[in-house]
Amino acid sequence: MKKAVYPGTFDPLTVGHLDIIERASRLVDELYVVIAENIHKKPTFTTDERIDMVKRVTKHLTNIKIVSTNDLVVRFAESHDIFIIIRGLRNFTDYENEYTLHQFNQHLNKNIETITLFPSSSNQFVSSSSIKELVHHNADISAYVPKELVNDVVQRLSRNNTK
Repeated sequence: MKKAVYPGTFDPLTVGHLDIIERASRLVDELYVVIAENIHKKPTFTTDERIDMVKRVTKHLTNIKIVSTNDLVVRFAESHDIFIIIRGLRNFTDYENEYTLHQFNQHLNKNIETITLFPSSSNQFVSSSSIKELVHHNADISAYVPKELVNDVVQRLSRNNTK
């Protein structure tokens, strides 16, 4: 059975993330969508909320598991006998970060490969941080966030803006 892991903070989940999840799920028998801790980010949504977001928009996919980890993704993969990490790559900044991460992962476990998926052209500029900025300025995010999540995202981010 071919398994892969697609990690991210997904804070919030975007249509770009969903695009990668759907495409990656067609490449493997089982895809683990892993809500991963990032020490450089302070998430707006709790881990459980982010897991719920992913579950709500991926009901149509039968071969995914949605989990979380506080460990390195490469160690998570190792412990679940997963030898493929899927990463999305939007731009040159992403490339530099992903290349560095890949080098560390290869050092930690040379048997785990990283596969990079490029976004669909309509999603190449969509990011969670951009969503947060748009909401901060009361802009419409419906083109960038799955429709099932728009109200929750706007409410939470708007509430955070008033603090």
